[in-house]
Amino acid sequence: LFQQKAVHYCSMMMQRLISRRLLSTATPAAAATINTITVLGAGLMGTGIVQVAAASGHKVTMVGVDQALIDSGMKRIETSLQRVAKRRFKDDPSAGDDFITSTMGNISTNLSAVDAVSSGPDLVLEAIPEDLDLKKKVFKELDEAAPQHTIFASNTSSLRIGQIAEATNRKDRFGGLHFFNPVPVMKLVEVIRTSDTSDETFDALKAFGASVGKSVVQCQDTPGFIVNRLLVPYMLEAARMLERGEASIEDIDTAMKLGAGYPMGPFELIDYVGLDTCEFISSGWARDYPDEPLFQPVDVISNKVKDGKLGVKSGEGFHIYKK
Repeated sequence: LFQQKAVHYCSMMMQRLISRRLLSTATPAAAATINTITVLGAGLMGTGIVQVAAASGHKVTMVGVDQALIDSGMKRIETSLQRVAKRRFKDDPSAGDDFITSTMGNISTNLSAVDAVSSGPDLVLEAIPEDLDLKKKVFKELDEAAPQHTIFASNTSSLRIGQIAEATNRKDRFGGLHFFNPVPVMKLVEVIRTSDTSDETFDALKAFGASVGKSVVQCQDTPGFIVNRLLVPYMLEAARMLERGEASIEDIDTAMKLGAGYPMGPFELIDYVGLDTCEFISSGWARDYPDEPLFQPVDVISNKVKDGKLGVKSGEGFHIYKK
């Protein structure tokens, strides 16, 4: 009897192992194909994303808050495409004109985000201001208007993707696509997944990033993802060194350019990014992670922000710039 039971048990275990093996080697579901896109935002980031998507053959609808912003955005895209065409088709101007015409032909505009997503795009990507409540409000509204298959993504550089996705009922079809400014020039896109993002959604977002000509890196939903998680603390620590009187602005910038081979020193980078942006990011991270010393704001940055010295865009930050 013991032998019979042992044989029966071994037989059952073998069947289970075979079944699990078959399931684990089954062909996974194909990733959704992203052909049509709605981009929310007609500013620098939004227009940059629209340009690279349209130039790679995607049909794109750009949504802006008013017609003047949309018109300005379309003009910016056309001017940028002219520069691209001049460089890429320098020996064939006619082909360059065709490239501009076909790319612009892939772009439509809309003043209503709800109308734009109701048509059923494969992807809705937001590039609106870094305001968590605003992003959640927009996605909550669009979640009710968009069809089930539509993937949602945020281009946020500092907010948690999962926090934004909480406003929707499609957490499995929500991820991050973090492009870098200027989008037509910068080669990288970070693709972010939350604990709820499905494999199919994640694969579709990675494939989209590659299809617009970017090098794709993937990351979990950690503050700042890869680049900003490393870059922001670096900039803040440079400011702390200055605050402690350990080195001057000029010497810190020179040291990192000549010693580490960086194209910009940390203070030049802070000025380029914007002191207000650095403060906004560090304040938000410090609020969410109060025990992490690397995220704490720095007084020397905060004081300059209060004085309106925001960096390149204001004409002065840690360095002075000619307007």
